[in-house]
Amino acid sequence: MSNMDQSTKLELDRIVFIGRTFEEYLDMFSLSKDSLAGKKILDCPAGACSFAAVGNKQDVDVTAADIAYYHAQEDLLHKGLQDIEYAMERMEKARSHYIWEYFRDTKHLKEHRLSALNNCTDDMKESPERYIPVSLPSLPFKDEEFDILLSAHFLFMYADRLDYQFHVKTLQEFLRVTKEEIRIFPIVNLEGKRYEYLDQLISYLLDIGCTVEEVKVQYEFQANANVMLLIKKG
Repeated sequence: MSNMDQSTKLELDRIVFIGRTFEEYLDMFSLSKDSLAGKKILDCPAGACSFAAVGNKQDVDVTAADIAYYHAQEDLLHKGLQDIEYAMERMEKARSHYIWEYFRDTKHLKEHRLSALNNCTDDMKESPERYIPVSLPSLPFKDEEFDILLSAHFLFMYADRLDYQFHVKTLQEFLRVTKEEIRIFPIVNLEGKRYEYLDQLISYLLDIGCTVEEVKVQYEFQANANVMLLIKKG
């Protein structure tokens, strides 16, 4: 194996390629299919989510962006299958940190995760132009290219690894490429605690003319992860 192959494999090992379904997205972000009609949407980071794959088959215009898309579709499918198996093993040991209403049990959860992964990677093969590799906080899109930007399970969740400046720069870039609104879910970290600098971030957004709302949603799987941040451009 060459050094380049080794470094590519190491980079892929650092990525967790697990995603949510189209239906989960509607619930996480308090959206309906009708509310998305005629809108151009960016899902970032999209990972192995099937929002773009299923959405585009239902006339919802979605572009997916993620650092994972620098890797080949077959490698991502293989990685995703491994990650789901590993996640399910851990989930059995940490069941009490989750609320088992949206999903009946780990078997039901695994079905959703496999469905999302398979839909996503199938669509990557059929429509690769929809899957744009990005490395946040930079995005390769034009100003106000999208009407709505959705961002799930990334910002705020990894506050121990992504500092406040990273959050600000990423949000500035999200605002640059978006015309109308940004929805971020959830607003807690991996321990289920509200992101510690969220009020500071909201003050910053208000100062630059945005309106910001914390919206309770129907979706709650990780305990306390049931609120999204709705940011509307002024």
